[in-house]
Amino acid sequence: MNLIERPVVTTESGSVRGTAEDGVAAFRGVPYAASPVGERRFAAPAQHPRWPGLRDADRPGPSVPQSPSRLEAVMGRRTPDWNEDGSLTLNVWTPSLPADGAAPRALPVLLWFHGGGFTSGSGGWDWYDGRNLAAAGEIVVVTANYRLGPLGYLYLPEHGIENLGVQDQAAALAWVRRNVASFGGDPDNLTVGGQSAGAFSALYLALSPVTGPHINRLITQSGPFGLGPQDPEEAADHARSYLDLLGLNGSPDPRAALRAVPVVQLLAAYQQLSQDLSRPGNVAPPMYPVLGATGMPVAWQQAVATGRLDGKDLLTGTTRNEMTSFFAFDPRIRAITAGQARSIVAGQTGGGAERFDRAAARLPGAAPSEVLTEVATELVFRDGTIAIADHHAAADNPAYVYQFDHAPAGDPAHLGAAHCVELPFFFNTFDAYPDSPMLGEATAAARTLGDTFSRAAAAFTATGRPATDGWQPYASADPTSIRHFA
Repeated sequence: MNLIERPVVTTESGSVRGTAEDGVAAFRGVPYAASPVGERRFAAPAQHPRWPGLRDADRPGPSVPQSPSRLEAVMGRRTPDWNEDGSLTLNVWTPSLPADGAAPRALPVLLWFHGGGFTSGSGGWDWYDGRNLAAAGEIVVVTANYRLGPLGYLYLPEHGIENLGVQDQAAALAWVRRNVASFGGDPDNLTVGGQSAGAFSALYLALSPVTGPHINRLITQSGPFGLGPQDPEEAADHARSYLDLLGLNGSPDPRAALRAVPVVQLLAAYQQLSQDLSRPGNVAPPMYPVLGATGMPVAWQQAVATGRLDGKDLLTGTTRNEMTSFFAFDPRIRAITAGQARSIVAGQTGGGAERFDRAAARLPGAAPSEVLTEVATELVFRDGTIAIADHHAAADNPAYVYQFDHAPAGDPAHLGAAHCVELPFFFNTFDAYPDSPMLGEATAAARTLGDTFSRAAAAFTATGRPATDGWQPYASADPTSIRHFA
């Protein structure tokens, strides 16, 4: 559709001027909440004040404060672009703003949250540019930032600090429902999705008694459902250790004291805490959503069992070799012995040692690190994904399950189909990954696969069915009904 060069849309806080890109209107860096600075640091998200005149929305807002991602060696490096001020923004891509001023169509909407272990990432990065995805299925695509690390997941409930990143995500969802009609979207036809930490977040938004009723469909990509929300006692212990590193334990008003600390110092203390808690085989960050706190009333297993997901369409999947992203470049894992690897698995789940032995028998000649990678992929990502799909399908709910098997040509780093590898295919943003070992060369075959995968995701958002190549619904406990992408 032909669009005016600089389309304008009015939101609840004022008018924004976007750009037209190949028939899709893009509005980047649109605030959905007030800047989390000053008195708003470590506070629940609040509505952004109105701005006068016309606000340019031609570039993303800054990332929220963060340190470099632990997956840079796999995905490729990012130039730091964070700033606490102005970071709670989202980005909208829509193909439904006609130049003649006619009323826009009400298109299905996808609100998608990035991953990064609740510690890094940004919805504004070109990795997640939604233009091609929006065009693939005539849908509105929205990506959003949310607070990360200690700014988003420090747990001091007695001071009103809990699951602030979760609250940001709920605020972004509420903003979309109130404003997306102005961008041509239908607020009553809403899919929420995400990858990794974003998939974890999307699932809990769909299960929540507060946000769930407003969500029609759910997309989860490589959700780390084997972790579950953080235990409150562990979260409180990590909070105490964090305050110790900052020299703030015993402060009569920790929130006021934390607001006075420069953000770079907050990040440095979090990095130190991460190093102090790091153990081989453990991929959980020091701070992430806490069970029983705001937005996380119960674990997903209980919520799914009691029907909180029923009635929603589900598209879910994993990559074949998820844990290579975390283990391939870790010298502790590469040098691990069979006994050490077996002990790690035994400490993570009941019957873990026997499970390690069975995997080793399935993989004759594999190094202990390879067996550990296989078992950890199942425990952290695949088991939970399949359990959710099994329950959903068994209750006669629409479910579609995939496994992404594409590995880079040559694969010099021996990553296989690593965690995050499907992202350039999902968004069809291959050129945003020029130095990514997980992707390698974006061959013609890879781009064709990207067209297929992206169209499937867009079609699911629009109709509840990933209409591509006869992809059939998942049948509970039937692995042959999993769609493989290679």
